[in-house]
Amino acid sequence: MNRNPVIEMMGRRLRLAVVGGGPASFIGATHRAAARLDNRYELVAGVLASDPDRSRAAGRAIGIDADRAYGEVLELLESEAARQDGADVVAIMTPNDSHHAYSIAAMDRGFDVICDKPITNTLEEALDVLEHVKTSGLVFCLTHNYTGYAMVRQARAMVESGQLGEIRLVQVEYVQGGKADEHDPEPREGLPWRYDPVRGGPSLVMGDIGTHAHNLIRFVTGLEVSEVAAEIGHIVPNRLVDDYASAMLRFDNGARGSFWVTQAAAGVENCLRIRASGTAGTIEWMQEQPTDLIFKPLDGPAQVRTPNGPGTLPLAARASRIVAGHPEGFHEGFANVYSDAAEAIAARRSGVPADPLAMHFPNALDGVLGTKFVEAAIESSSAGGAWTSATMDLDL
Repeated sequence: MNRNPVIEMMGRRLRLAVVGGGPASFIGATHRAAARLDNRYELVAGVLASDPDRSRAAGRAIGIDADRAYGEVLELLESEAARQDGADVVAIMTPNDSHHAYSIAAMDRGFDVICDKPITNTLEEALDVLEHVKTSGLVFCLTHNYTGYAMVRQARAMVESGQLGEIRLVQVEYVQGGKADEHDPEPREGLPWRYDPVRGGPSLVMGDIGTHAHNLIRFVTGLEVSEVAAEIGHIVPNRLVDDYASAMLRFDNGARGSFWVTQAAAGVENCLRIRASGTAGTIEWMQEQPTDLIFKPLDGPAQVRTPNGPGTLPLAARASRIVAGHPEGFHEGFANVYSDAAEAIAARRSGVPADPLAMHFPNALDGVLGTKFVEAAIESSSAGGAWTSATMDLDL
């Protein structure tokens, strides 16, 4: 990460505009930190809140010039598109129901887009975003940030290089405890947008963390879920939104898998975990211990792979910034997604091929397939756990 290919290609950093992620937003601060970490972006404009006055004040508070701290999204897009020094990229971190409209509006004005997950709340909208990406040729990055961890990329590279043989079994879980309090099943004041099915999507737990778990499976194994048999609902009594989902999975190569996500596991913080077993061995990774990838070969003792340690493959080495034995985690993984997208955007704008190792960030197709998986899991659950197709024909 010492070189800066963006500056090499363009002679400057990419100019970034942000939509959403105001002062009280954890994810907004995370996006902005990720954009800054590798010096590939310059934050030049933003809409930081739905209220125009608060938005302008929040923009100024994080260092945006007053004339580019906008009150409304369309004002930002129109103004920046008209400027000679206008933004190149728009990063969207607003409630889920606005992702489609803002992404389309940004692309229609020539901006590359970085969007928080999920891509949209409906499959129809997700397909529309994908079609706009295809016809425009613009870069669309979806921030499934766990794909940016060095050891997740090591896992993918080991699968691609055949070190696990053919994948036969996959287990994934994403377990949180933030909504476990049975004395507080629903928000007492107002309705946070995530609890509103119109704004947050048809399933809270699937939109919040289920899409991450599904994306992690696909990223690491390269497999597609062909069928799903699911149960989705709530564990906490008197709760109206989903806080739990489990499923059996069938993959396109005949492999089998299991999927479990919840936000109601008391005491658990943020346990995203994957295990993939092939004909030649197994890999295991857990987000709460992100620098350890366990490899258990069929015919030898278990091994621990670490960032920049022995056996590190190029895709993982690219994702690590410091020498072996030093911890890296959430912010660095998020920044890897931003940095790879920056290289792809700079390459497109400069008319040169992008480094293939930079092209592993999640994109609009990943978003479409994640939305399809959520839709199929909900359909399966409504049918009593019946096996339901999660595949779709796409003209790519």
